[in-house]
Amino acid sequence: MFRRKKKEEAVEPVAGVEAPVAAETPEAVAAGEGSTSPAISEASAEVEQAPVAAAEIAAPAADAESGSAVKSSARARGNRVQKVGIVSSDKMQKTVVVRVDRLVLHRKYRRYVRRTSKFMAHDDLGSTTGDRVRIVETRPLSARKRWRVVEIVQKAAK
Repeated sequence: MFRRKKKEEAVEPVAGVEAPVAAETPEAVAAGEGSTSPAISEASAEVEQAPVAAAEIAAPAADAESGSAVKSSARARGNRVQKVGIVSSDKMQKTVVVRVDRLVLHRKYRRYVRRTSKFMAHDDLGSTTGDRVRIVETRPLSARKRWRVVEIVQKAAK
């Protein structure tokens, strides 16, 4: 019933995002420090390094705009269990009962037997009885509710 927690994985650098280098601060770039060839004059060093400094200053602003994208890729939640079932009850507010059927091979008779599980799921989409919905695992929302309706796959025939 209870699952073991996965070991903490080391956070890997995100592709396309470079780690900031301590020597290449905007002040150091403007002063000409950190250039690879010492024979370059100061004027040409400022001309060559100016676009890089502007790009480094603009990069944090872009990260601030799409900060959630950077955070979500660094802290991925993993694959959550998804199930498809039929709504059997919608009498509660924002909660539906979803019936999920599965086929299990009987050990002795070697025939497939239908097993049914019922899950209580949080529903913001407004699904009704008879709808086929996709539910996904989530944190505990109440005493018995640990699932959330992601999409309505097929509406019920009226």
